[in-house]
Amino acid sequence: MKSSDKIYVAGHRGLVGRAIVRLLRARGFNRVITRLRSELDLRDQSANFLAREKPNLVVLAAARVGGIKANSEAPVEFLIENVEVQNNVICAAYESGVRKLIFLGSSCIYPKLAPQPIPESALLTGPLEPTNEAYAIAKIAGIKLCQAFAQEYGANFVSAMPTNLYGPGDNFDLETSHVLAALLRKAHEAKINRDRELVVWGTGEPRREFLHVDDLASAILFLLQNYDSPEIINVGCGEDISIRCLAELICEIVGFEGDLSWDRSKPDGTPGKLLDASKIGKLGWKPFIPLRDGIAQTYDWFVKHGAGQFANI
Repeated sequence: MKSSDKIYVAGHRGLVGRAIVRLLRARGFNRVITRLRSELDLRDQSANFLAREKPNLVVLAAARVGGIKANSEAPVEFLIENVEVQNNVICAAYESGVRKLIFLGSSCIYPKLAPQPIPESALLTGPLEPTNEAYAIAKIAGIKLCQAFAQEYGANFVSAMPTNLYGPGDNFDLETSHVLAALLRKAHEAKINRDRELVVWGTGEPRREFLHVDDLASAILFLLQNYDSPEIINVGCGEDISIRCLAELICEIVGFEGDLSWDRSKPDGTPGKLLDASKIGKLGWKPFIPLRDGIAQTYDWFVKHGAGQFANI
């Protein structure tokens, strides 16, 4: 990988894509290509775009994403849109002669009751979590397409499976956000409104692993430089936390001093999602941002850039 390589990052306006572009440019890669959704519809225009631009490398971070609520309410959109984008970009990358592609999957691909920590070998060994099944199936289809291109045509298409992500620029819309961002916003609102209670979905018992998006960006660059196998590879920090402890930590960071209550009528999701990241660790990569520091940084960003857009604050 050379600094002169032309690198296309699909989904550069998202949490992950922004972090990847930021890191690549900071490391001296000055030929990073991006396009707004209004300029390029990846569902049907990928082939012409990649044939014209001819990037050396592609990072496929474009996806329709959301938390339990969004996944449960729009399974058709999550399945169709993600499969359409993946199929078009991956096929166009091969046809245009891309030297290497990184496809970003998700820890949702693994069975609901997978062993903890979850090894890459757990893929397709059991039923998926129903609340995000459509999204998971789409991501599995992307993995299998990358592997098929590698098997049939020798394409260097790599599939990376990140754990739950967070960081500055996260989605704080309660209709579509993931748990950490949603809890940050709810705790902030509860503090501003001087509420006595903060209601959290579920029992608080499930455990989740959280990786700062800047750590993921460093992992993607590492994989671009050091990993050339079609076998999937997990990216995580190796530590998990219960939703209850996460909520308590967020309240402490935000400064909300009221009580937590648990809405047990709402789903918990998968009991645990701690990834076995020993494969990438043995290759020489490791994360650097502790959870408390990362949440504090994310909250600071939210207060400065995100809080004002919500009418009830």
